[in-house]
Amino acid sequence: MDLARREHAAWRAGDARLAAKEDLALARRILAGYQPRDRAQAEERERMLAFIDEHPTDAHRRTLLVGHLTASALLVDRARGAALLTHHRKLDRWLQLGGHCDGDANLVGVALRECVEESGIADLAIDPTPLDLDIHVIPARKDEPEHLHLDTRFVVFAPPGARAVASDESHELRWVHPHELGELASDASVRRLFDLAFA
Repeated sequence: MDLARREHAAWRAGDARLAAKEDLALARRILAGYQPRDRAQAEERERMLAFIDEHPTDAHRRTLLVGHLTASALLVDRARGAALLTHHRKLDRWLQLGGHCDGDANLVGVALRECVEESGIADLAIDPTPLDLDIHVIPARKDEPEHLHLDTRFVVFAPPGARAVASDESHELRWVHPHELGELASDASVRRLFDLAFA
């Protein structure tokens, strides 16, 4: 992937194209426009589009207990040659930043908003072209049943020398170089994001 080209095309906070939208037609357009790199990604896209069609008013709301759309991003600092990961407090794993749409169908805007909130870095920019799709199971907890997260993943860029501050959702934040990823308790989908971004 050409990170420099993606960063050049990135949208910055305040861009009108990042404004929240309730209409799920926008999420559907973003997913329909995604060009899958392989059969597995094509299948994920079709499952996500079908999910929106099955839940046309609430696929992007966490009140839909069977599952819901989410958006996340690998937050990259090209000058460091690293990406920022969170040691997620609830899931106890190292993950990319991201979270629930909470009624916002603008998946690009959701991913950027979540990165700002979880990293404490205000001056971020997002490539609006999805990098990856991932549907995964979130285990049951005392206040919610097992459910699906249908996650659209992007690349977000930090300015050089950015200082991250962990939110209450994280045990810790860490800038991770690709060769260090194997030392952390992450999962295959995080490793896939690193492979896509840093290949």
